[in-house]
Amino acid sequence: MSASHTVQEFIRNNAQKDILRFSTCGSIDDGKSTLIGRLLHDSKNVYEDHIAAIKQTSRKRNFSEEIDFSLFTDGLKAEREQNITIDVAYRYFSTPRRTFIIADTPGHEQYTRNMATGASTANLAVLLIDARNGVVTQTKRHSFILSLLGVPHLIIAINKMDIVGYRQDVFEAIKSDYEDFARKLDIKDVRFIPISALKGDNVVHRSTNMPWYDGLSLLELLETIYIGSDYNLVDLRFPVQCVIRPSMDFRGYAGTIASGIIRRGDEVMILPSGTVSRVARIVTYDGELDEAFPPMSVTITLADERDISRGDMIVHRHNLPRLERHFEAMLVWMDTSPMDLNRSYFLKHTTRTTRVRIDEVRYRVDVNTLTRQPAQPLTLNEIGRVVFTSVTPLMFDAYQRNRATGGFILIDPHTNATAAAGMIIEREPSDHLPSHITGPAAYPSLTRHESLISREQRSTRFGHAPATVWLTGLVGSRKTAIAYALEKRLFDLGAVAIVLDGENMRLGLSKDLDFSSAGRAEHLRRAAELARLLNDAGFLVICAFTSPNADIRRQVAQIIGLDRFFEVYAQAPLQWCEQHDTTGLYAKARRGELPHFAGINAPYEPPAQPALVLDIPAISVQTAVDLILTLLRQRGIFTRPSPPNSPPPPTPSHSSHTDSP
Repeated sequence: MSASHTVQEFIRNNAQKDILRFSTCGSIDDGKSTLIGRLLHDSKNVYEDHIAAIKQTSRKRNFSEEIDFSLFTDGLKAEREQNITIDVAYRYFSTPRRTFIIADTPGHEQYTRNMATGASTANLAVLLIDARNGVVTQTKRHSFILSLLGVPHLIIAINKMDIVGYRQDVFEAIKSDYEDFARKLDIKDVRFIPISALKGDNVVHRSTNMPWYDGLSLLELLETIYIGSDYNLVDLRFPVQCVIRPSMDFRGYAGTIASGIIRRGDEVMILPSGTVSRVARIVTYDGELDEAFPPMSVTITLADERDISRGDMIVHRHNLPRLERHFEAMLVWMDTSPMDLNRSYFLKHTTRTTRVRIDEVRYRVDVNTLTRQPAQPLTLNEIGRVVFTSVTPLMFDAYQRNRATGGFILIDPHTNATAAAGMIIEREPSDHLPSHITGPAAYPSLTRHESLISREQRSTRFGHAPATVWLTGLVGSRKTAIAYALEKRLFDLGAVAIVLDGENMRLGLSKDLDFSSAGRAEHLRRAAELARLLNDAGFLVICAFTSPNADIRRQVAQIIGLDRFFEVYAQAPLQWCEQHDTTGLYAKARRGELPHFAGINAPYEPPAQPALVLDIPAISVQTAVDLILTLLRQRGIFTRPSPPNSPPPPTPSHSSHTDSP
């Protein structure tokens, strides 16, 4: 056989080997860089001139003839000066069985974000533990992050066994401690191995110093561990990266297959449009294929002309991801600037980039105990459960099911720095998630213009100060009837008043919104912004909304202004409201036709400190109006006296106005 054929055969065989991506992690000085250097050296994956250069540097730095194996990966000047790993270092090597991509990640707490970056794409993680120190805080932190990132395989390498005399009892004690902690984590495959990275014990070759250990060496584990099931081959997810149009006769859609298998002739759906077609060709640089699977990069052509662009996703018609704007995720905060709940961030998910707002931090995680801590904005390296709403819908799966479509990053729009890494979870329906509606304008350069007419001038002209009466209560609590009766009374007294009715708004201003949690929150945000504008014009605004979420009502008050927001609670028992309901909505909710209906299959949170509580079953609509008018007089909003001897205006019948959800 000729030399050229031998080389071609070698290249072909090498290309057919599978690739294992793994990262090293653990606390500072646990020996991660030394382990990788030893692994590369003993597996003969380092060139002679590189070894010579490392030996020379070792003599200058350590005054020793022994090789400092950490220098194989610690290449930054600051890393060599401080003798720590700062950035993620990637190294590549190969054996006859497998090709490897190593991510050497830092152990210092300050650089936890770099560790998460290196482990995010790994099939396997090697977590080092110093045999002298055992399981420490950073060991737990890195383990928890690996669990969040869904790394399928974990090797616990208990290092520096030479310093503790290769004692089995030390190894077993650390193993037992870690197993007690790891029971709380979601890591399916955990293996333990005693090593000495400095001396080479159990790294590439099995150690004679630890005859009590009869398992494989680290390299043997890396070569033989099964990773074929790590990829999701069930759910086809093909995010379109770009459209290929080299000529009028070819239109292809290029990208990397995130999960699933795609075959020629498959019926597929394009999201978010929902159009359907069939796969005509699967094209690669080396020719056409009958099928493709992750992580292959291919170009797909379809049998029909379809409007497809970057950020769209091709899936099987009967296996769809979730397509939603409202979701929650576990978040690792990576920015030195703390999270700001009153600003938006860019979110990069597969090939789509959109803006998102942070609705709520539900809790933070104490990595030592894995317990939940009180919610507050996350700071550097903190981990928490966070609720988001995106401007455009995302096509996603839960991260545990599909790492490719369940992961994302947040980007600071001002600095372009990566602010956080997120893993979408699917533990609660999106309609149950809270929403955050306050915040700055979408474009910070915008400024609010002030009227030439002052607030005092308007009050003098209209004879009253502006204010918003926010009537909240269950459907059937007569809040809408009270709102219109109050408007009529104020009008008769010469005031400028207007009702914002939830049902009327949904027929116009909010007709594009659904009844999901995000849709309801946006509905109330629009009502609040409109009430604020009307207040600025001097109007008395009366709002009638169920608005069951107390936090949303607090945010509404912030938008309108706490000094002119008056929350009035139309208090009535659920049974009473259901008996007096004329809309039929309760009956539909009981039959399951109306999900998330306050009082039936969703909670109603009564106001904690309302300006006024109306005991609806005990009073008439007219009496409720009198009480609200008295409140406005007491607060100095409306001081105009009632005309003497004037009969009360007719009270509209309850049936003329219904409460909307």
